[in-house]
Amino acid sequence: MGIVGESGSGKSTTARAIAGLVPLTRGSVRFRGRPVRHRPGKGGVQMIFQDPIASLNPHRHVRDVVAEPLVITGIKRQAARLPAEQALSDVGLDPDVFGARRAHQLSGGQAQRVAIARALLARPALLIADEPVSGLDVSVQAGIINLLHRSTAEQGTALLFVSHDLSVVRSLCQSVLVLYQGQAREQGHCSDVLDNPQHPYTRALIASVPEPGRSLAQIPVPESRDGGRLAIATNRSPSAAATGRPQ
Repeated sequence: MGIVGESGSGKSTTARAIAGLVPLTRGSVRFRGRPVRHRPGKGGVQMIFQDPIASLNPHRHVRDVVAEPLVITGIKRQAARLPAEQALSDVGLDPDVFGARRAHQLSGGQAQRVAIARALLARPALLIADEPVSGLDVSVQAGIINLLHRSTAEQGTALLFVSHDLSVVRSLCQSVLVLYQGQAREQGHCSDVLDNPQHPYTRALIASVPEPGRSLAQIPVPESRDGGRLAIATNRSPSAAATGRPQ
């Protein structure tokens, strides 16, 4: 599933709440009918962050960083190194080359691959990816997205993908949830929601995506169901999300 919405809509907060990184004010988190596990070990929840280098321990070698999910379950660090090195190989990093490096010696794409290897080594039931490619070069983004798709499919891991890029969500996710001001406004199969949006905010979000040869000033302003109009800011970068406000 993909979660989309403008900056400040609650995407990252929702993801962190599901991962158990921020407390719930009310309600509960359930996955496949059962309460989400936030303790270490197989079948739990793992999360990949937007800034991969900041999420890696700067004082440890990469092979030890990747091994951490096994170590915290009681496996000796030395015994955990072999599966950690295999996990590095699985994400396209030679453990003989990268295993002894530290986070500051990695590029953004390499660091994100390390983060993915670490997360998948725990064999989670649910992997949450919070804007995992937004800070990477375009040439690197496709490789990371393909890696996430392949790796989660091979392990049978559910993927919750947070992004402002609708094209990435469409290509990677089966369903999508649209957030606005912390509330779910629309949810369904990607093609249903993105090709035939029912909520005015969803329509504004889609309309804000620039097309070749069209300036931001030419973006159509959709009408809401009650006849009101949604204002879309035109002074933001082309990659920014819409700031339409349902009235």
